Amino acid sequence: MALFDYTLKELQEKLHNKEITVTDLVDASFARIHEVDEEVQAFLTLNEEAARAKAKKLDEQVDTSVNLLFGIPAGIKDNMVTKGLRTTCASKLLDNFEDPLYNATVVDRLDKENTVTIGKLNMDEFAMGSSNENSGYTPTRNPWNTDYVPGGSSGGSAAAVAANEVFFSLGSDTGGSIRQPAAFCGVVGLKPTYGLVSRFGLVAFASSLDQIGPITRTVADNAHLLQAIAGYDQMDSTSANIDVPNYSEAMKENVKGLKIAVPKEYLQEGVNSEVKEAVLQALKVYEDLGATWEEVSLPHSKYAVAAYYLLSSSEASANLARFDGVRYGVRSENATNMLDMFKLSRSEGFGDEVKRRIMLGTFALSSGYYDAYYKKAQKVRTLIKNDFEKVFEDYDVIIGPTTPTPAFKVGEKIDDPLTMYANDILTIPVNLAGVPGMSIPCGFSSEGLPIGLQIIAKHFDESTIYRTAYAFEQATDHHKKRPTLGGAK
Repeated sequence: MALFDYTLKELQEKLHNKEITVTDLVDASFARIHEVDEEVQAFLTLNEEAARAKAKKLDEQVDTSVNLLFGIPAGIKDNMVTKGLRTTCASKLLDNFEDPLYNATVVDRLDKENTVTIGKLNMDEFAMGSSNENSGYTPTRNPWNTDYVPGGSSGGSAAAVAANEVFFSLGSDTGGSIRQPAAFCGVVGLKPTYGLVSRFGLVAFASSLDQIGPITRTVADNAHLLQAIAGYDQMDSTSANIDVPNYSEAMKENVKGLKIAVPKEYLQEGVNSEVKEAVLQALKVYEDLGATWEEVSLPHSKYAVAAYYLLSSSEASANLARFDGVRYGVRSENATNMLDMFKLSRSEGFGDEVKRRIMLGTFALSSGYYDAYYKKAQKVRTLIKNDFEKVFEDYDVIIGPTTPTPAFKVGEKIDDPLTMYANDILTIPVNLAGVPGMSIPCGFSSEGLPIGLQIIAKHFDESTIYRTAYAFEQATDHHKKRPTLGGAK
């Protein structure tokens, strides 16, 4: 077996038995990156010298390590600040942000677990996009077929795990940006409850929606990673001060008697027939495992996309005002006065999608339109949240497809923003409500592209998601399949 076929628990056993070293793991990661990343384009910045130095240091500490993440190579989405390591948000505006002065809290927590940061991962610019084609540098490709997109905005994070370049990665999810690429790339991606994982050091897109989460190959690995990064952080005013349960314990329970809700809105017209069939087959697996399911309604979910793009764009308009070419980032060389410097730095640095959302958000917040758009969208958000809470009074989880279709081809939708926005119709409601959601592999299309199953639970009930996902994973083998990119590794 190749190293990337092992779980985190199995890798730790091999480290302690002296069968492998941390240096072996890091060497394997960089070797794979140098072999396939020219095709995948998952990484924007590599941390090779520092990673190899840390690996040598950790090799001397293996006998005293007690955690499952010790020495494991990881990738970090490039909107999380990393001390001394370039952080660009895949934007030309931050092209020269070479030496940040501090780490995001999640990066510090991984460092505390002695993981090894391999590099920073490609994304849609400032996390705005659903295909990774909005990167200011280069689009990432889907490892299952490089003619297709990996999803976005955490496309690099999902592609790097699927392509066996790193053992796990961190992404961020504002409207589906972990779950959608996880579905497209056939990996496991969790959007935690809003407030469970600190956002300190995450470059903000929409502050009331953004949430950092783990992307892994298996459900168990995902639980171990969330365990390390979750918990209260006084540096984040929206961080929830709650006790973090042992997520691995949840996977020891079966799903007999589990009550599953299936929203009829999630399987209506617009959902690809192969995706619908894969979800129905997954529900049959749950029936065989002793769970029951019923159709329910989330009546206000049809308004989610419109409400989301008004709210997220409004928050982006405010959050991105700080990028002006003054304190950090690229400053236009064509300006002759201060006002020109502001305008030119932003117009030259931001890509088209970022500009589109800033303008939409500024319009929605402007005098005379605030009540008609932004305020009304907030009211719709409350209705969507109430829909979820009503369902969770009677059911343990909500299950449906992660995306309406499998991955689409590069260039197929990039010139049609409205169609692109609609691609997130099944993931956006979760962010508006602040509840947790996970995507796990549940099948493949006729073209060999992965299909994702979305599992949603009530606030701070990630344990039930892990229990539900783990049971399905153990009863199927979708997660064991690997893309053939560069040959089997």
